[in-house]
Amino acid sequence: MEELAPTNLYERAAHAARVIRARCKDEVRVGLVLGSGLGAFADDLEDSVALPYAEIPGFARSTVEGHAGRLVLGKVDGVPLAAMQGRFHYYEGYDWGDVIFPVRVLGVLGVRALVLTNAAGGLNNSLKQGSLMLISDHLNLMGANPLRGANDERFGPRFPDLSEVYDKEFQEIAIQEARAIGIELRRGIYAALTGPSYETPAEIRMLRAAGADAVGMSTVPEAIVARHMGLKVLGISCITNMAAGVLDKPIDHAEVIKTGARVREKFAELLRRVLPKLVTT
Repeated sequence: MEELAPTNLYERAAHAARVIRARCKDEVRVGLVLGSGLGAFADDLEDSVALPYAEIPGFARSTVEGHAGRLVLGKVDGVPLAAMQGRFHYYEGYDWGDVIFPVRVLGVLGVRALVLTNAAGGLNNSLKQGSLMLISDHLNLMGANPLRGANDERFGPRFPDLSEVYDKEFQEIAIQEARAIGIELRRGIYAALTGPSYETPAEIRMLRAAGADAVGMSTVPEAIVARHMGLKVLGISCITNMAAGVLDKPIDHAEVIKTGARVREKFAELLRRVLPKLVTT
């Protein structure tokens, strides 16, 4: 008998997790979200199986260039993981439930460590185009919280603590592994706005005054929901462009994709070294 589509959010997430689990031989403990221009990393996973988002109940469709729209199940150095090649954004017209649903599913699936990556604009002059920034904290300037609404205790508590969204142990692991392969990985604060327009120079001055080092249109809702579910989070931004007013030139998405492709190899090498170590902490 065909299973009826559940209406409760937790049951919907559990239903999607069962569909994914049926395609995965191993118990997945690490999740990975790959941002604009960074999705190619998942193409090289060992023993991989790719599920288009259209085959996962409740998943939306990724509409942004540089987001392939697949969940890839595979391994890095023998460690099973689930990698999202592209995410969903509020600016695409989705509601917050669509944006964060994949993280809910990964948590129910059994993922305990989540790595969030993104393409971001640099505000701090020490961050050059093509550099990587370790997210140490964030500013949620998206005008809403993804936990708004009725709380289901099966996911987490009504009022989760966000005093350490990005796990300090994970940060140390990333810094050590970056140092081992000659990559400078600076810590910084990521500011999230809804987009899709890039920020104005005046907005960038405001963000700088607030202490932000990079700015983007994603990641923060996923991080909040992950912590709500008790997942440990590591965040890494690829600085694909300098924000408005930092350099005297316009910003376009093609540049974001091009820069992501240029740093692909060093980014992939860092992930290959970091991901297996997240299951031992």
